[in-house]
Amino acid sequence: VGEGFARESRDTLVESGMALASDLYKAMLLSIVPNAIVDIVTPADVDTSLPEGVALSSYDGVAITGSNLSVLDDSNPSVRRQVDFQKEVFDQGVPSFGSCWALQVGTVASGGEVRINPKGREMGFARKIKLTDSGLNHPLYKGKPPVFDGFASHEDEVISTPPKSEILSGNHVSRVQAMEITCGKGTMWALQYHPEYDTGELASLIRCREERLIRMGFFGDSESLHEYTRKLDILREDPQRKDTAWELGIDTDILDKNVRQLEVRNWIESLVLPNVSH
Repeated sequence: VGEGFARESRDTLVESGMALASDLYKAMLLSIVPNAIVDIVTPADVDTSLPEGVALSSYDGVAITGSNLSVLDDSNPSVRRQVDFQKEVFDQGVPSFGSCWALQVGTVASGGEVRINPKGREMGFARKIKLTDSGLNHPLYKGKPPVFDGFASHEDEVISTPPKSEILSGNHVSRVQAMEITCGKGTMWALQYHPEYDTGELASLIRCREERLIRMGFFGDSESLHEYTRKLDILREDPQRKDTAWELGIDTDILDKNVRQLEVRNWIESLVLPNVSH
């Protein structure tokens, strides 16, 4: 797992009581493949390295997390190092997967372009994500409804797709909500939304960014923000609370982990397990 947050931001997350993105990803992967060996690396950091004696090519898959960085900030060494890391993953032919920041890093690493979304931030839930014709027949979405919602928090979007890529889903906010990228010897399946989140994690993220979200108009005041996150926390404790789910306009595509994380399971079953080293 490649942690997308730089060290300073990771420290801030911990101080705020939030889980690290890489820990969320590791937990998700282990829930799907309990006997997997999952290492965490921090490619944003100048002093990062793989475990001693382990080569990147020896991994059966690489998953990249979200981040608060922007690939548009290409003067930032933490950004450049992560783009270079994804290029190396492609060159080594290791299947890769990721969400949000990972989609944007994979895009830039393979020759595409990203911009700030003129429609503004997509926050909380990406609504009515619709599979493209390619997505309807793609193994990433095997068993997935043709239209669904997902957790989201991003301002950047893919504007120019890489030379060897397919858009697999999109919605009214972002034309690219999922994409397959082929580059070098590698293939990446990447999402703009966050299958690793649950409602409690979204509540923590909203509280962490309280001032900014009120300033951006997502909430009228602190009281309304905290009432909203209280309901999200209720659903984390009891996803069967039909009344609260109805109030927030969410359904099993958000609340049922098996539906929410189906893309990750499909990636593992389609690209990782067939090539597992024995």
